[in-house]
Amino acid sequence: MTNITSKPIKTENFETYLNRLGEGNTEAILFLHGSGPGVTAIANWRYALQACSENYDCLAPDLFGFGQSSHPENPPKNRQAWMNQWVNQMMELLDELGYQKVHMVGNSLGCSVALELLLEHPERFNKVVLMGPGGTPNTELSPELARAKGFYDNPSEKKLRQIMSWFVYDVEKMAPEIDGLTASRFENAMRPEVRRSNDSIFATAAVPVPVTALNRIEHSILLVHGRDDRVCSVESSYYLLSHLPNVQLHVFSKCGHWTQIEYKDRFNNLIQEFFTKKI
Repeated sequence: MTNITSKPIKTENFETYLNRLGEGNTEAILFLHGSGPGVTAIANWRYALQACSENYDCLAPDLFGFGQSSHPENPPKNRQAWMNQWVNQMMELLDELGYQKVHMVGNSLGCSVALELLLEHPERFNKVVLMGPGGTPNTELSPELARAKGFYDNPSEKKLRQIMSWFVYDVEKMAPEIDGLTASRFENAMRPEVRRSNDSIFATAAVPVPVTALNRIEHSILLVHGRDDRVCSVESSYYLLSHLPNVQLHVFSKCGHWTQIEYKDRFNNLIQEFFTKKI
């Protein structure tokens, strides 16, 4: 990971902490991370940046209100207001970097941001991967996700490790990954501004994209889901599969919510084959 550059990028309304690898390549991929206590873009996408950087300029920013990016002193009042900020942040970032059109990969919450970007600025995006999407009308609040949302009621490293164990299928196999992330994520989660943003973001529920809007998204989209995802069940991808016009779905068995980590090599090969139109 030594080749990944990580630094703040200042635009008109945001300071975005950007992790980047592959600068100079013609095509770019914008990677949008998911949510959860102490989450950062680098924790979500470190393997993907390494794998895809030979052919793509890989951009993995911390979303506004997450990680090392700027946090609002007076947070937005509802989830859609946050969504509007994330859309504006990403457009300012792409403008600053000089990109008129990029591929996009979203994870969980990042899928919702990706769909919103496709609705608001369709001309700026090429092919799109949505991995472990939620936020659909048939997405149920699982016990695991409910517990994760209650992390700040009594935060501890032990509790965070337990939450992350619910994100994977094989806890024993993934223990080194979880152990390697726990301390840094807990430290980040306990920053006052991170907690303030988190409390605001999850005070209200997401508003699903209407079917009429999904029907109008013409981009080529690849859905990727773990069959055994206990955070956002695979039914969420089935819903999007039935309403997006140009879509395909790849399901990994024995896989939870972190396909990009649990099956990192297969996932990174899959998305690059999709972007190069081999699948």
